[in-house]
Formats: sequence, structure tokens, C-alpha cells
Amino acid sequence: MDVLTDEEVKKYQKDGYLVLEGFLDPEECDMLKARMSEIMERMDIPEHCRIQFSTNHEEQLKEQGNADYFITSGDKIRFFFEKGVFDEKGEFIIPRERALNKVGHALHAYEPLYKNVTHSQKVQNMARKLGLQCPVILQSMYIFKQPGIGGEVTPHQDATFLHTEPLGRVMGVWIALEDAMLENGCLWFIPGSHKNGITRRMVRTPKGTFPLTDFVGRERDYDDNLFIPAPVKKGGVVLIHGEVVHRSAHNMSDQSRHVYTFHIMESQDTHWSPENWLQPTQELPFPPLYT
Repeated sequence: MDVLTDEEVKKYQKDGYLVLEGFLDPEECDMLKARMSEIMERMDIPEHCRIQFSTNHEEQLKEQGNADYFITSGDKIRFFFEKGVFDEKGEFIIPRERALNKVGHALHAYEPLYKNVTHSQKVQNMARKLGLQCPVILQSMYIFKQPGIGGEVTPHQDATFLHTEPLGRVMGVWIALEDAMLENGCLWFIPGSHKNGITRRMVRTPKGTFPLTDFVGRERDYDDNLFIPAPVKKGGVVLIHGEVVHRSAHNMSDQSRHVYTFHIMESQDTHWSPENWLQPTQELPFPPLYT
């Protein structure tokens, strides 16, 4: 799969997401997983930064140290944990490698294997087929969805956290490094929901105040019956429009669901909100996709 077909482009535009099998070879997936194992082996986390990741974000950012750790992670490689993996002293109660929720948010910049996938000709060809003129990479994450404890991701739109003017300039590229099935927490979407705008934004609060981020507006209530599952085999990719509503369930199975994902923004004629939690830095401006 090197170039999207016209039919696939139309389906993405209609539904707000697109599932494509066979994007990476199984060997490529295994290499990315092996490199993450090496990264985990050398992770060194300050005690106050052993935060437990929550897709609701409010719980995650209650502590000053936790909030700093998150909001300054855009140009770094940092570690975020599932709920219930530490005791009251901050010590792991399960193996370290089974405790992680995700690693983010600059794997695409500092890790050659992930950088190569992010800037691969396949990704560039997809972006060109979708009409992107000057796409840049915003962030990247390795998501674990641990067996038995991989937390639910509640219904949301990526544009809540990555806001642009005009809307519709951000796309997620979600690569399954293991099978992502109904049993272990595949993605679910409301097709066409990317056409309804957004009602909630996560914004930085004024400098010197705490918490460091807050929410403006509220998430809509969604009918569970509208969600459609999007299972994908190892090596497949899901393209995610920034405004499409999606979620994933708690992973109750004994199989993990490892994913490498990153976000692309069309930068031409686009205003990146200075209120977004994620900001380019002098050390890491948003790198252009096309090389």
C-alpha cells in the first residue's frame, strides 16, 4: 500500500476515518516494539513525576509536578502510567514494563526507527494524496493498552487538545503494532461526526496560575449505538480526522494492543492556537513531514 486510491480518499472524507491493512510489515512492527523495550529498560522517572495517565486529563494534572511533567513533554520522551500501578509510596506493584500507558511525545524527533516510519515515503504519499501542502508533525506516542488493565479511552475529538483555526487541519496516523481487535480495545468511531464541529477545548491557563490547563465547554453526550468498531490487524493503519469522535474500551483480555501513533497538521494557512497544551519549542519546532 503506497498510495491511497480515490475511493479511499472519498471514504476518509465521508466517515472521518479510514482503516488500511498492511501498512507495515510484521518485521517492521517487531523492530518498533523491540526498540520500545530498550527505551523502557533505561527509563528514569523522578518520584513526583510517576503520574498515572487519564484520558479525562483532570485527574492527571491535579499535582503541580505531574502537570509540569505533562505540559513540558512535547519536545521530550516521557513516561505515563496506568491507574493503580503504584503503591502509596510510589513504588510499582506490577512489573514496570506492564505499568505504562504510553510514552510521548517526541519519539518522531529523537528515535531513528520511529522517525523513519513517521517520515516514510508511504506516509508522505498518503498526505499528498489527501492534498496536504505543508504538513508538519505535531507529536507522537507509543500506546501500550496493557492486558487486563489497559484503561478505557472515553469518547473525544483530537481537536479538543490540538486546536487549529480553521478546524480540520489535524490528522492522526494510528499504526497497529499488534492486532487491535474487539477483545483488546480496538478503536470505535461515529462515522461522519467530524462534520459537527467541537464543543470542548483543553487550554493553557494564564502563566503563573494552577492548574496549568483547563477545559472550556463540555463534551457532547454520545449515543453508544452510533459507534462502529474499527478492528485492524498488526501492521495496519487507521487515519483519524481531528474532529471525528472516537473511543476505545478497557482492555480486559490477556493480549496487549501496542500502537505507534502521531499527528500531522496542514500548516499552510493554518493558525496553531497558543492556548494548546502542546507548543513548538526552540529545541523542537514542528518538523515538516516532506523530506
